[in-house]
Amino acid sequence: MAVETMKKEYPLEKIRNIGIIAHIDAGKTTTTERILFYTGKSHKIGNIDEGTTQMDWMAQERERGITIQSAATTCFWNDHRINIIDTPGHVDFTAEVERSLRVLDGGVIVLDGSQGVEPQSETVFRQAQKYDVPLLFFVNKLDKVGGDFLMSVDSISEKLSKKGVVVQLPIGLENGFIGVVDLIEMKAYKFEGDGGENVVEFDIPEDLVDDAKKYRSILVEKVAEADDALIEKYLGGNELTTEEIKSGLRKLTVSTEVYPIYCGASLSNKGVQKVLDGVIDYLPSPKDTPDIKGENVDTGESVSLKSDEEGPLAALAFKIQTDPYVGRLTYFRVYSGKVSAGSYVYNSTTGNKERLGRILLMHANHREEIKEVLAGEIAAGVGLDATTGDTLCSEENRILLDKISFAEPVIGVVIEPKTKADRDKMSQIIKKFLEEDPTLQIKSNIETGQTLLYGMGELHLDIIVDRMKREFNLEINTGKPQVAYRETIRKTVEQEGKYIRQSGGRGQYGHVVIKVEPLERGEGLKFIDKIVGGSIPKEYVPAVEKGIKEAAESGTIAGYPLVDFQVTLFDGSFHEVDSSEMAFKMAAIEAIRDAQRAADTFLLEPIMKVEVITPEEFMGDVIGNLSSKRGKIDGTEQKGNARIITGRVPLAEMFGYATELRGMTQGRASFVMEPSHYEEVPSNIAEGLARESIRR
Repeated sequence: MAVETMKKEYPLEKIRNIGIIAHIDAGKTTTTERILFYTGKSHKIGNIDEGTTQMDWMAQERERGITIQSAATTCFWNDHRINIIDTPGHVDFTAEVERSLRVLDGGVIVLDGSQGVEPQSETVFRQAQKYDVPLLFFVNKLDKVGGDFLMSVDSISEKLSKKGVVVQLPIGLENGFIGVVDLIEMKAYKFEGDGGENVVEFDIPEDLVDDAKKYRSILVEKVAEADDALIEKYLGGNELTTEEIKSGLRKLTVSTEVYPIYCGASLSNKGVQKVLDGVIDYLPSPKDTPDIKGENVDTGESVSLKSDEEGPLAALAFKIQTDPYVGRLTYFRVYSGKVSAGSYVYNSTTGNKERLGRILLMHANHREEIKEVLAGEIAAGVGLDATTGDTLCSEENRILLDKISFAEPVIGVVIEPKTKADRDKMSQIIKKFLEEDPTLQIKSNIETGQTLLYGMGELHLDIIVDRMKREFNLEINTGKPQVAYRETIRKTVEQEGKYIRQSGGRGQYGHVVIKVEPLERGEGLKFIDKIVGGSIPKEYVPAVEKGIKEAAESGTIAGYPLVDFQVTLFDGSFHEVDSSEMAFKMAAIEAIRDAQRAADTFLLEPIMKVEVITPEEFMGDVIGNLSSKRGKIDGTEQKGNARIITGRVPLAEMFGYATELRGMTQGRASFVMEPSHYEEVPSNIAEGLARESIRR
């Protein structure tokens, strides 16, 4: 399909970089398809059930009816340019949301109007808060049985934030949903035509006038807080004008003081144009966002950069994708300065100079070649070696931006090619996937020769194996899923490590004394150098740190990685002739292994946050079953005729749960789960895992 030319100069204040984010099945991709239709980007509305959506272009997305990879596109509305990233809703692909939010200026959270806030809605909201991203809420599916706008508004207030402010009311619900009331303009709108493209204004229905006045007064009272002039006028009993309400609401939204709440039904083509108006009116342009913070590579000083094309180049690579036609694509956001195709950029994360061969504007999997990218824009580069989280800048102004942090994978599967001839091919393909997806990890068991692929969930790993077959024609055998256990320590110990070898000629001498201390869950591994007086020369300290990290890859109980501990190097000795980096690395490895045995090492397992939605008559069975899986029930709540049970259950107990739940509830219950935290494994189970590791 030919893509119309998109590159036209737009001033920064007329650009919006937004993400469409939500729980799975809330209508994210359907909403994006309507946006593309109404903005003239597509001439036919894509349908998820028919597999004709533009943003879900992967075969696996179309078959399963879910978004797996975030897809970028650009469209235009009311003389503004909107760069959109449509993100996945399934928790297994939460990294796609994380990296998208890192580079976006605003977001639209889509809610299913019959469900309100769902588990993944909470996750994406927390991710947006982490990066201080201004948001609009779009309560979708109000034409669906059970659609309830005010219930959804209440659930935003209870589960997410009390900053939500209603800017629209629905006219009718379920089959009777016909349009929306705009509380700022106090006008009603319905959407006519085959695709709802004709927005028709009419008078607010009489039975809604009182409600409209009530919610408008709440909105105006909130907006008046935007600045002194507005609050003075409001307290003086004077009416705020439409323009004053809009400017006040914009100010509060950009500063994340409020979240405007819209309503509609994307599938029946109602309300989406008004959400687009809200994106333009209330979400920030790159000029409205805070200065991007970084570090000067040469001086170590912190740097603040404004979104200005005349400033020094600072861009962040946030996604790697393999394109069958152009090869490796690096998506990047330019925060400051500009960059041209064919120019060289400096990768301050790796210290390498890289050539940006071509620049593409992406529309899902279609592309348009452009010559230049300016501050505030998002594009994809061909020819770069950068990976996710790398900073691209100029050699004259070497700046390092904050990297993107991702959750650790919790589940692994043994993979092996069906033929020996495919072994090398598999290594190359896995390397590509690791570049694309920072939540994938690969580990090799040297003793068994097995390759373990770790990811965020069973669906995540299924998709990767399926892509290997389809995209690369590689047949894979897989073993049963395995839990990503961890090991950690309970006590603080001091430990000595020596590596001394003498066998004719120059020997090897390394000697370290370390203190090993436990840390809180999730803090990882910290290394502190406290050598004074030159007992170990500075040039050997990095080798000690490297040895500690290498030793931590395999614990002493069952060979799982050692985490959440701090190592302080405070003493040691060296030999003028025999000392080497290798000797100090080996001394550090020996010290850590001995320290583990003395520091009361124990096993940790991933605990999952589980939410089950079940008809009330099966509630007792579901709770009993979760309890039998070592689960802790956090609570239950009523939603319509269903009960929602939330709890935390060890991942090891959740394999095959979908089948169990179906059998227990006649196929009428559903569940979602996401990683919560790590917790100590009970001693009887830990002993079994240790015995199993000896057999391996």
